[in-house]
Amino acid sequence: MPEVEQSLIKQGSEVVLHFDLKLADGSAADSTRVNNKPAKLVIGDGSLTLNFEDCLLGLKTGDKKSFTLEANDAFGMPNPDNLHHLERSKFNAETPAEEGMIIAFTQPDGTELPGIVREVTGDSVTVDFNHPLAGQVITFDVEILSVN
Repeated sequence: MPEVEQSLIKQGSEVVLHFDLKLADGSAADSTRVNNKPAKLVIGDGSLTLNFEDCLLGLKTGDKKSFTLEANDAFGMPNPDNLHHLERSKFNAETPAEEGMIIAFTQPDGTELPGIVREVTGDSVTVDFNHPLAGQVITFDVEILSVN
């Protein structure tokens, strides 16, 4: 019986995979396994950064692999320009200005951008719009479930 040729992941491939993102200390940052809901994406559609996609190229169904990405290759380094000082009056009971809170802010184009409240001082609230994993070395564990 001839062996069925398995598709390798390439640009435009539709991929279903489980992934785990871990920080350098081994703690979990994100995982599709928590709710047993694999991720589905098309290579090149912008769901993943180019560096994460590059890790997947050439893999096939059934492959399990682990990659470690330096901060610059994962979510980048924190950018001080992404720290914004807002007036406390912009917050209310529904969106309290409490350190550690993640709040979705609506941008002028209507899209939402999450920000983390870093500091509350008097009438000033410092909100960090950097990716929460910016500056972190990330281990990207993947299990490829299907490739089309």
